[in-house]
Amino acid sequence: MKGGVYRMLTLQMGGQIHQHNNLNTMMETNELTRTLKNLLIPKAALIAYASEDNKNFFLEIRDIDDRGNMAEGRPVTLEFMNGLVKGYSERHSSTPYGKVPSSLIYCDSRKGRERYVWYNPPHKRMMFFSSDLKIENAEYNLPGVIYEAGEHGMRIYAYKDDMPGKDTMLYVAPFFNVTGSSVCLGSANIDLPKDLTYESLLQYWEKKFWLTEFSHLGGNGNPTRSNLVLVTKAARNKPFDLKELKPLNNMKLKDILT
Repeated sequence: MKGGVYRMLTLQMGGQIHQHNNLNTMMETNELTRTLKNLLIPKAALIAYASEDNKNFFLEIRDIDDRGNMAEGRPVTLEFMNGLVKGYSERHSSTPYGKVPSSLIYCDSRKGRERYVWYNPPHKRMMFFSSDLKIENAEYNLPGVIYEAGEHGMRIYAYKDDMPGKDTMLYVAPFFNVTGSSVCLGSANIDLPKDLTYESLLQYWEKKFWLTEFSHLGGNGNPTRSNLVLVTKAARNKPFDLKELKPLNNMKLKDILT
């Protein structure tokens, strides 16, 4: 290669990865290798070259013969990469489809940038608690809830209106396992639906939060003006007391829609 020094990473198509560092570790942690039941034979290798400043790249493919020898490399074409990505995407797509729920406020389904914002109006919800909190597992009244979820995890907010608008004030979510607005997703083992509609995607994220056992206060301490245990217990048989909500840095809904 001309025009600079390049680092090389070799990926053998067929389940083996060769890198000049940490070969054994990479193979041991390769999920595909662990689950394969049939022997796969390497047929081709993709080799990626990168300049030292990571500003220039080059990708080539080399056929592998029956004896494991690599043939002369040839540049990877755009058509080849498009076909490769298309085949992978069709098998592992996480892009939702279908009718858009009326509760969905914001949607970005671009790969690597997925982010969804939606809401639940005030309602009752089944909640589960650690025995240490001495709160019974039951349905409790909640304020309005706004969810923000996607590639980088989940955030949750409370609001006081029946239906949020862009200028709706956001409040600290009055729940355990939440620091500020960041959610600690714990014990609920929920799989992403294979038939990924918008509705099932939102339900997936809600289940990850509500089916987790609530066990601890977040890093910022009590999220309500009074003791959260007492506030939660009081909301079992009467509407949630909105006076208990704490403002969240004067944030409004529009601040998380950018």
